[in-house]
Amino acid sequence: MEKSCKSTGRFKRVLFSEMMQNCTPTQKIAYIAIMTALTVICNMFFEFKLADTQFSLTLFFSALTGIIIGPIFGFVASFLGDLVGFLYNSGGFMYMPWIGLSMGLVSLIAGFIVNGFTFGFKGEKYVKLALVSLLTFLCCTVAVNTTAFWIIYNDRKVSYFTYLVARLFVQGQIWNSLVNYLLLFLLYPLILRIKTLLEKRR
Repeated sequence: MEKSCKSTGRFKRVLFSEMMQNCTPTQKIAYIAIMTALTVICNMFFEFKLADTQFSLTLFFSALTGIIIGPIFGFVASFLGDLVGFLYNSGGFMYMPWIGLSMGLVSLIAGFIVNGFTFGFKGEKYVKLALVSLLTFLCCTVAVNTTAFWIIYNDRKVSYFTYLVARLFVQGQIWNSLVNYLLLFLLYPLILRIKTLLEKRR
């Protein structure tokens, strides 16, 4: 029985932030709504184009969401934020569900790594952020978004590798990613303070 309780506790720590574990259902809905609203605002006001490169802070905000409310609720908030942002202002484009999926996965990965594990050495928080940056780049920017765009819009006229290089370096997605990850590293101490403050107020 004791072993079962420990396993359940460990499972909860991995899937949900400590703050969300101890919240009432109403509080959980409120936090998800707040983080969803932040994602919508990010999609509306923190996205701009410079030459062929489209810059946005969605990677940063999605990681922030996962860190604060945990991987599961973070995934929900980021996915909904992308959907609501599109419904509010589609810009005449069709809905691209893989973008919402990739944003949700950023939250899932960030929340899972930051909230679920303790390495027990000095500077571990920055090792976690490095893992978050590497995994979200490979899983979301490369595996989900680039693959989806290659299949749907490129019609496979060029090889996947050629398209990947063009998207990362010609269209500048790698620079957009680096800016988001740099922002995450720089603002991480502030994020931890916000998280601690929210946990004390719940």
